[in-house]
Amino acid sequence: MKSAVLTSLNQPLSWEDVELTPLKAGQVKVKILTSGLCGAQLMEIAGLKGNAKFLPHLMGHEGCGIVEGIGEGVSLQIGQKVVMHWMVGSGIDSAFPEYIFRGKKISSGKVTTIGEYSICSENRLTPVGYAVPNELCSLLGCGMTTALGAINNEAEVKIGENALVLGCGGLGLNLIQGLNLVGANDIVVADIKDKEKLAIFNGATRFINLKEKNFLLENKFDVIFDTTGHAELIEDSLKLLADNGRFVMVGQPKSPFAVDSSLFGAKGKRIIATQGGKTNPTVDIPRYASMFVSGKLKFKNIVTNVFPMREINSAVNMLKDGNCGRIILHND
Repeated sequence: MKSAVLTSLNQPLSWEDVELTPLKAGQVKVKILTSGLCGAQLMEIAGLKGNAKFLPHLMGHEGCGIVEGIGEGVSLQIGQKVVMHWMVGSGIDSAFPEYIFRGKKISSGKVTTIGEYSICSENRLTPVGYAVPNELCSLLGCGMTTALGAINNEAEVKIGENALVLGCGGLGLNLIQGLNLVGANDIVVADIKDKEKLAIFNGATRFINLKEKNFLLENKFDVIFDTTGHAELIEDSLKLLADNGRFVMVGQPKSPFAVDSSLFGAKGKRIIATQGGKTNPTVDIPRYASMFVSGKLKFKNIVTNVFPMREINSAVNMLKDGNCGRIILHND
């Protein structure tokens, strides 16, 4: 099979032959249909995810596939369609999968999605019906579930509260949809790229181009979601938090940031670092899939670009440039 492999930091990924090894207990062979591309992959390429000493390794953590093989003890069935996710769900937590790459055995993550096939731990897979589109399944593997979980479980957004979303990429667009679902009032989106049409089309009430306009310091927000990880922007936006406000870091900070001492004397303000929005994949993914079937959950406006899986490096370059929402990779 072909797969994207990170062989060197800060270099293009290799699209090469990788050999599967026999399945161990709790492992599942998945034929990959689609994969999302996330900012976490950029951090992996830069060695900022604690992965520098584990090269080479396979890539991707949100995808859609079909079960083609099962190891001992697995309850999933061959032929089932599954969402592939990094968050731990129900089922066996298997040993780390192994592959053969350039004649040598390598270990990789318990789910990988940027390739033709993957060996996954059972608890990184959640079955869904065939009526759920492949692209939506990929979003449910991380981007959409993280956003909806951050809104519901972390920020606990109330009807009529005002929200600021920093960054209008895949996560930002999912946050806009989620904030509309829970009845947020003013939904302001800020980005350094000109994404006003994209943000408004997806349900934002206002857009701020951070390169053209001053940050609106007179505004106060009940909840602020940062997807950028940029320290200076985090520092500036913390000043916009209302009393009892929640600042949720959805993107991983790229460097340390300072917190103004006045924040500690404020009434009930909280800073929350989220990992996956406290999502329970086994419970939440079927619930969100049902919302799509009933017409309440959208995804087509969030996916702005689609690439063949083999063009992974072109997709990575687009993600680096930032002029996109969520990028989806697909196998021919």
